[in-house]
Amino acid sequence: MSYTDDANNPFASLAPTVWRGSTIVFDSFEDFVGRKSRQPDGYSYGITGTPTARSLERRIAALENGKHCVVMPSGASALITTVMAFVRAGDHLLISESCYGSLKTFGRQWLANFGVDVELYAPTIDGGIEALIRPNTRMICMEAPGTVTMEMQDVGAIVAGAKKNGVLTMIDNTWASPLFFKPLDHGVDFVIQAATKFFGGHSDLLMGCVSLNDAERYAVLRETQSIFGQATSPDDCFLVMRGLETFELRLREQARKALSIARWLEQQPMVKRVLFPALESDPGHALWKRDFTGNGCLFSIVLEAPSDESKFGAFFNALEHFPIGASWGGTHSLIAYYPASQQASRQFSPTDQPVVRISIGLEDETLLIDDLRRALDAYERAIR
Repeated sequence: MSYTDDANNPFASLAPTVWRGSTIVFDSFEDFVGRKSRQPDGYSYGITGTPTARSLERRIAALENGKHCVVMPSGASALITTVMAFVRAGDHLLISESCYGSLKTFGRQWLANFGVDVELYAPTIDGGIEALIRPNTRMICMEAPGTVTMEMQDVGAIVAGAKKNGVLTMIDNTWASPLFFKPLDHGVDFVIQAATKFFGGHSDLLMGCVSLNDAERYAVLRETQSIFGQATSPDDCFLVMRGLETFELRLREQARKALSIARWLEQQPMVKRVLFPALESDPGHALWKRDFTGNGCLFSIVLEAPSDESKFGAFFNALEHFPIGASWGGTHSLIAYYPASQQASRQFSPTDQPVVRISIGLEDETLLIDDLRRALDAYERAIR
């Protein structure tokens, strides 16, 4: 095993080197004139990355069983840049209704104005996706499970329908990570991770990445990343590489606690439903068990409906160990609220009630359960 990225560099360390630089300099006029030929893996300007970014990209590609990877400033930028690299005016784009909100908003409020026909489909359509594919369908965007309401998708069935019709596929696989699901092995073309979450692991950075196998598409994606100015800080790349050192240990422990706490919540009288495909009661459990080898740390719950949605304040304000925040996947547990209006605006939501989303961190499990118990008791008193 070598600890150096460059065979000509005799310095070796257990910590990766941080290469900062906006400008790449050249030894000759000829090198400068031909600088674009260095891409997609080489260096022509800092915006496409330094050796620090390339080192991280190689590590992520290996985790995904992929050949190539491009890191970007956030998970949202990874999703949107991938779509922009391959979808053009006149194309038809299919996006699962349970996908990350910014991707759906970008599709409906930007791409639609650029002449792209954007259609949201039911997350559980599975093999029925073929009925939605048109001659101009360019890409299908998936997320399994869905980012808030946790619907599972039959990735294999959707990929089979897509390949039969020459359609590209992309999936946001942040929830399972490559530890528990490797979409490239299932034929997906582009795999997105919000490295902000499990790879970074400490709620102190933003980053996304796209992994793939096709060399020509990789070159297109790298060029798109460059043209859009999607530069990624080498310091953040360093932090993600450091996070990867404990990635598996953290995720396995968070996954274990999440499943245990979700099972406890299933038994609580104020909890109407737990949305978590790792539970046998979940409609997506069979798909999850077939394709995944573990569960993420994120799940959602639906509480008994209040007469006034403001009553949820009693639940959230009673919490002492769950900070309220919209992100997830770090070492600290988090909790977030999604109002009924958000579900009502959807065509295919599994519930019309408010959703409470919970991310389980590395705190003591008993402490977290006691905190949730106090919050549920406070909520029950508020709605009775």
